[in-house]
Amino acid sequence: MIYDFHTHTFLSDGENSPIELIRFAVVFGYRCIALTDHGSYTNLDFIISRVKRDCELAEKHWNINAIPGIELTNIPAKSINNMAREAKELGARMVVVHGESIVENVEPGTNLEAVKSEYIDLLAHPGIFTLEEAKLAAQNSIFVEISSRVGHSLTNGVVANVGREAGVKFLINSDAHSNNDLFKSDMQEKVGLGSGLKKDEVEEIFNKNYKEFLKRIG
Repeated sequence: MIYDFHTHTFLSDGENSPIELIRFAVVFGYRCIALTDHGSYTNLDFIISRVKRDCELAEKHWNINAIPGIELTNIPAKSINNMAREAKELGARMVVVHGESIVENVEPGTNLEAVKSEYIDLLAHPGIFTLEEAKLAAQNSIFVEISSRVGHSLTNGVVANVGREAGVKFLINSDAHSNNDLFKSDMQEKVGLGSGLKKDEVEEIFNKNYKEFLKRIG
């Protein structure tokens, strides 16, 4: 069973509608998918309210846990905590922060503000992850992503090594922008191993971390 906590639909820069992406996930053997379109104050209420309805529809008719979320993307670092709180109040079950990927001009300090926030659940593709950031993520039970997304995945090795030293809890996510990006077969495991994680560490993500994350977000 596949658990994937970072995907996008045509409500931001993805290709599929929310219900269509969920349907593909069902076909590909997913047990859980989170829809986390890019958001800021411009579209938080629009995205969350609509994704919630398709997630509820999918769960009513199909055997999948569909989670309405949001990815706060390229916002001022100091606005992260308040914006994440508003997203939760609007009904997002999980809030992701678009980390300091080396392939985008994310504001420096974004990672740090994300791992300090009580409303953030996941830091995605944090780029050149620092030990200070990793220790705060571990301390505040904020999960950190190992990504299969082209470009963002270039620093998976750094994220894995630094996160391991700090005791971070990892998730392996697709950051899918199309049904073609969703995990199939054993690709999720290969992404974890390719980051430098050992087989037992990848198995811990599958057997423990996914359940703990679901418990965190209710």
